[in-house]
Amino acid sequence: MAAAGRRGGHYIQKNSRFLFSNLEQLWGHRSFGWTPALQQQAAESHQESTETIVIPRKKTWSKEAVLEALAATVSRDPTAYPYQFQDDPYLSPKTSTEFKLYSLSQESGRAAAKYFVNSNPKFFTKDFAEPHIPCLMPETVLPLLDEVSEEALKERISLRKVAAAVDMYDQLLQAGTAVSMETSHDLLDLICFFGDKNPVQDGEPQTEDSEESGEEVKRRKGRGRRAADLLRSTWRENNNAERIFNLLPEKDERCYSALIRGMVKHGAHMKAFSIYTDLLNNRLTADVHTFNALFSAAPEVRDTYKERWDLMTELLTQMNQQKVQPNLLTFNNLLKGLKRCGPMGKTLALHTLNEMRALGITPSLASYNHILGVFFKSASAGQSNVDILQEMMSELAGSSFTCQDPEDVLFFCSAMKICLDSKDLELGYKIQSLVEVGENWRMLGDSFYHSIYYGRFFNLLCMMEHIDVVWKWYRKLIPSLYYPNPQGVKDLLRALDTDSRLDLLPIVWKDIKSLGHDNKPDLVEELLSLMDREKHSPEIQDSFATCALDIKSTYEGNRTRLGLEWSASSLSHITSLLLRANKTQEAWKMMQLFKENNRVPFDKLMEDFLSACRSDGSPQRAVEVVQLSAAFCLRATPRLAQQTLAEFDLTEEQRAILSELESAAEPAE
Repeated sequence: MAAAGRRGGHYIQKNSRFLFSNLEQLWGHRSFGWTPALQQQAAESHQESTETIVIPRKKTWSKEAVLEALAATVSRDPTAYPYQFQDDPYLSPKTSTEFKLYSLSQESGRAAAKYFVNSNPKFFTKDFAEPHIPCLMPETVLPLLDEVSEEALKERISLRKVAAAVDMYDQLLQAGTAVSMETSHDLLDLICFFGDKNPVQDGEPQTEDSEESGEEVKRRKGRGRRAADLLRSTWRENNNAERIFNLLPEKDERCYSALIRGMVKHGAHMKAFSIYTDLLNNRLTADVHTFNALFSAAPEVRDTYKERWDLMTELLTQMNQQKVQPNLLTFNNLLKGLKRCGPMGKTLALHTLNEMRALGITPSLASYNHILGVFFKSASAGQSNVDILQEMMSELAGSSFTCQDPEDVLFFCSAMKICLDSKDLELGYKIQSLVEVGENWRMLGDSFYHSIYYGRFFNLLCMMEHIDVVWKWYRKLIPSLYYPNPQGVKDLLRALDTDSRLDLLPIVWKDIKSLGHDNKPDLVEELLSLMDREKHSPEIQDSFATCALDIKSTYEGNRTRLGLEWSASSLSHITSLLLRANKTQEAWKMMQLFKENNRVPFDKLMEDFLSACRSDGSPQRAVEVVQLSAAFCLRATPRLAQQTLAEFDLTEEQRAILSELESAAEPAE
């Protein structure tokens, strides 16, 4: 039988190709009822599809394409710390202060390492990385060419050595060597950008200018010196930029542009307009960057609203005459100037926005931020212009943004402030939804603006939203996105109090400790007062008592910390919470702390103690309570003595003690 099976299998295998060939021919001849016209159409379509097959070219992907695809598959972990701290879990920040300290420490470490590598390139000659990573190798920071030549001047310009470049330029002029116009342009750009000073290198302290222009001194006259004044570079009179500009045999538009932009950048606004007048007198035309700088300086050189707008209108007319096409920064600087034009700026801002769209220029977030600044400048006076922001959000909904202006990062903070002032929760949700689109979160700015935005959003939630939703956002934002300050925690406590969810207070206390706010007496006492204000179920009272003991250990373990001292209210709240949880022994220990810290308990606390003694059936402890009340000279002492005499089964000795305390306290009362 096995032999027959083998012969059958051999026969099927031998004739399988013949069978499949006949089946394919039979399938091809079957028409399934098709007409000849349909068969011809199918054949033509088959032939056409065969002819239109085109092999696609090789797709070139970016180096980060795989990482971006993987990143898109996961969402943000709300319980994780920011990614920049995940390499070292020990340095995971728990407070905004630690976040700033650790992030600056990381940046300082990178800068120190880079400074060491660049200063000692001979120790870092081997390249182990494959592929080559240029940023890990030493950079050329010292000039290699020592001879007096234009190439040496170009080298110093590329290394941003301002003083060395100026010195080399002077040596070339003394040697009678002509410097090309292109190199002169680059030198002027360098000097004007850095304000005739060498840029601060990593690891070097930033010093204050000892000389200031007369215009800057006049502008600052009448107000105190601010911290920003210590770091801002100023335009010095007759500096190297002006000297080299005057030495040039020929001055073209780029020379004037570099000088004007440098003067505006470093605060010499009047001199910038003077140089611009010289440019016009020499029948030259300015470029769009020069006009952008002049627009930003226009509000600084005029005093009244009308004069400022007239000057900006004149600049627009000159741009049109010189056939200079405005760009986004042109209109943004114009809108920024309108914020200082008073009530007339509202109408002009909308006209400016329409003009932008007519020229095909899409407004950036900075454009909308300036418009908000124009309309909400006098919001404190009671004017409501929330409809403007509503229209903006309807237009921007679902959009993704990239940074096109340095002030783009201010929009979301300004918009959320308007929502908070107007208590418009729905509009606040729209703004938050826009932040969550794509990578719009990058437009929140640095950690400072980031904290301001989420602080305002969380404050709005605590005021207007139900506590369940507030708690959901609280868990979503902290600690991955937001480190609340003490005021933010107080807002949460008030929201819990409003919706009667005080059972969550022990969880909030744990977060207060992790956030480093457990040394704020007003915050801790507000938490204690909420827990002690009314009675709850035994389970909640037990959790409150455990929390109170934890707060007590915080006080005792941090006696050296500034700002955390026992007060009568904090001692009373903790003692009362322990009594409600039937932790009489721990509560009695708290009474000893009143004596040690020279604090006087409240009358109500002594009454609660007496009630606890009545529940426990402890007459001796009740007598001690009355004695303690007399020691603190409380007015409730006679009343406590009377209650103890009436409600407890006392010995003659105890009655004598209470009668003496009662009679001794009555005259004092």
